[in-house]
Amino acid sequence: MKLEQAVLDELMVHPGEPAGLNRRSTESTTAEWKGASKKHYKKMAKEDLRSFVAELVEAQRRFWANDSHALLVVLQAMDAAGKDGTIRHVMSGVNPQGCKVEAFKQPSHQEFDHDFLWSASQALPARGMIGMFNRSYYEEVLVDRVHPELLGRGKPVSGSLPPAQVWLDRYEDINAFERHLKRNGTRIVKLFLHVSKEEQKDRFLKRLDDPDKNWKFSSNDLAERGHWDEYQTAYEDALTATSTDWAPWFVVPADHKYALRALVGGIIVHAIDALDLQPPALIPQEHEALARAKRQLLAE
Repeated sequence: MKLEQAVLDELMVHPGEPAGLNRRSTESTTAEWKGASKKHYKKMAKEDLRSFVAELVEAQRRFWANDSHALLVVLQAMDAAGKDGTIRHVMSGVNPQGCKVEAFKQPSHQEFDHDFLWSASQALPARGMIGMFNRSYYEEVLVDRVHPELLGRGKPVSGSLPPAQVWLDRYEDINAFERHLKRNGTRIVKLFLHVSKEEQKDRFLKRLDDPDKNWKFSSNDLAERGHWDEYQTAYEDALTATSTDWAPWFVVPADHKYALRALVGGIIVHAIDALDLQPPALIPQEHEALARAKRQLLAE
């Protein structure tokens, strides 16, 4: 199963064009899902997710065997958009040895002693590996922008430049960083999980009402929700400025979790398939060594 090119085009933030988050749906995108009942919609999304998970298992085997590229999947979203669940479901069949998930939280003192891309560079996947960033270096043009007081902590650049120039410089640095990675064999897939404010509220309430999910809610989540409009502006500007030919952004509707997961699975499979990786070819001497090994085993 392949994700249709029309769907990929719809989800992509085309380089040089505005992200347009305020006019993008948080509910649906694919034509076959639009207009379906909620029950049928969920059923189709689950079936698509199973198909993409199975394809990802095979794609990851080729990826690991070739050992020629790395894949970096960047997940960004507002709180409760479904990042953890998406990682858990989409990567459910992948060999753990070939996948690494990195969660970026509040920077440590060590991170503040380095440039804003340092921690990400330490966590990059090696060739043959799929790396997933649950949040990422993009927090430095999102959280820091919404809370500019954070710029003063170990970041002397903030004291010498107007705030607007800080973001422009960081966009430029991010684009250069990602272009460097692409030139050196890392395929980058950047996904913004686009959840509505109403759906976030419902998910927060479910966390508060379910004792088994209370741990997932933090008072800081509610405080950050109060900056919703500021975050939307920060995301709009960041996605617009950093969606490039070598690392475009995809805006994935996140209000329906199974549809979200299916689309993410489809995008990742498409990214690996686009590399057109073939099973590693053996040289004649290696074929001869295999033939000798087979004769030896048969002779036992």
